[in-house]
Amino acid sequence: MQQKQKKKNNPFWYIGAAAMFILAKGKTLLPLLKFGKVGGAILSMFVSIGAYALIFPWGFSIGFVLLLFVHELGHVLAAKRKGLPVTAPVFIPFLGALINMKRHPRDAVTEAYMAYGGPLLGTIGATAVFAAAYAADGEISKLLYSLAYVGFFLNLINLLPIHPLDGGRIATAVTRWLWLVGLIGGLVVIIYFRAVIFFIIWAMFAYDLYKKYVKHRNQGEERFVTASFLVHAEPLIEQGYLIPGTEHRRELPFVTYSSLEGQQYVRLYWDGLDFQGTIPLMHQGIVKRTHVTRLEHMHKEDGLHLMIHCQVDYTLFENDKYYDVPTASRWKFGIAYVLLAAYLIGMMNAVHRVTGLDVQG
Repeated sequence: MQQKQKKKNNPFWYIGAAAMFILAKGKTLLPLLKFGKVGGAILSMFVSIGAYALIFPWGFSIGFVLLLFVHELGHVLAAKRKGLPVTAPVFIPFLGALINMKRHPRDAVTEAYMAYGGPLLGTIGATAVFAAAYAADGEISKLLYSLAYVGFFLNLINLLPIHPLDGGRIATAVTRWLWLVGLIGGLVVIIYFRAVIFFIIWAMFAYDLYKKYVKHRNQGEERFVTASFLVHAEPLIEQGYLIPGTEHRRELPFVTYSSLEGQQYVRLYWDGLDFQGTIPLMHQGIVKRTHVTRLEHMHKEDGLHLMIHCQVDYTLFENDKYYDVPTASRWKFGIAYVLLAAYLIGMMNAVHRVTGLDVQG
């Protein structure tokens, strides 16, 4: 009996149970995706609520996910105001929620503006819950105070100047020296709350800073992207083209260009096979070379086909003008950043005075 009770007190048991819930109900909930662009958001919201309900009461789980939704809605509205296309929020149990950008910001001011929208609207949402808790009484009041406290706390943590948290993106428009503050502050949060997930985020951020400012400070970080293209070889043979063997390797000429949305492409050419292919880059970069890494001969009903495996080697392009922010904008974002953080701390203290709640409680 004691062994069974100990098992259910283990947080990993809940996470595992949530995973089993997702796997068991995934096919049943899949038709929700047919609702359009918001289908994934609706599905992930229900899954997240069910996962959190394995640990917390249903009322708290629903309210918590709604607070996350309000926070992400702030990012969406800010992105729309800047003309940036984004996806609907997607909720990940025990990790929070996120939106994907279809086009990245072109300057630090736009990035900071979009990042600030999340904690700003999230704070407004938590404040509304606090006001409702003040007006209510009994168990409902206690529930709403708990939700308000968690809402204030999560928005405050999001203001830590650590990528990919909102504070790390706001820091790009204030000063990148705040990232150093984030490294130290992040360690304090990790030690105090013993947060394993936050440690993973912090470690990735620290390694990214190391690569950017230490390891690849002078020459840029080297990256590569691969793609494969299937070519019908029979028409080429009939036209007199020589088909290379499977061991053939060669460098290919290329041109690179960017779309109006800022997506960079590399177009490869192989005149000997009358072939050209286009490969998108994950990030803006300076292309060093494009080459064939492998060839495959594939015999099908309509004759010989070639599978051409290509690779593009490039270095990340760091646009220094991205961080050119007017002094007035730096002050504006800096003051807004400090005021929002101070307000969140003050509201957490207000909830604590009223109810005695704290983070660890």
